[in-house]
Amino acid sequence: MIIVRNERLIKRNKKIGNYSGIISIIVLGAGMYVSFKFQDQFSYALAALVVGFTLSQVGIFYSNRFARSPRPDEELDAALKGLDDQYALYHYQSPVTHLLVGPAGLWVLYPFPQKGKIVYNENKGRWKKIGGNLYLQFFAQDSIGRPDQEIERSQQRLKKALEKIPEFEVPEIRSALVFSDEKAVVEAENAPVPTLHARQLKKLIRKEAKGEANLPTPVVKTVQDYLGLESIT
Repeated sequence: MIIVRNERLIKRNKKIGNYSGIISIIVLGAGMYVSFKFQDQFSYALAALVVGFTLSQVGIFYSNRFARSPRPDEELDAALKGLDDQYALYHYQSPVTHLLVGPAGLWVLYPFPQKGKIVYNENKGRWKKIGGNLYLQFFAQDSIGRPDQEIERSQQRLKKALEKIPEFEVPEIRSALVFSDEKAVVEAENAPVPTLHARQLKKLIRKEAKGEANLPTPVVKTVQDYLGLESIT
């Protein structure tokens, strides 16, 4: 499998996560100091607390994706290790964050680090994590969020980009939600898109490559050539 990774973006975002976290602690500390030492300056203390909290959330967002090890892109690499070079896996190097292009088709991959039991509520049309700490879900951004909305946006971005290829009919764009934590239990067979543990991903891709949705080699090559096969360093 060919892995195409935007190393420059990863390094930049890792710094953003680290610096945002450090600055947020300083700002929050200053806000607390002002609130106790200068009680008549409450508005300044409140402003500092709001800015500090916002920076802390920015730091958590970037750190979770670019500073922790293994990163989401590295977990997808491991999950798909063993696929042959007909496949190209793009990280931060295409219109979507993680994209697999190969005989199994075009797959937009969404990695999730959440632990616990993952289910899909058909009545609400939402993915949900059962169990866990509500405090961590809010402050540590540990909730699943709304993958359905992100899937629609990502597929539209990718389709719009591929429509620029002259005389090319864009094939079906597939999506998969991939949970990587060893303690994650995925029970979402009723979900509208494949929702599975990382250890099941390669099996799914190989199965799809043998099915009716497989892409002819010329189509695969056209998409891979358009996206490029060289990492930005």
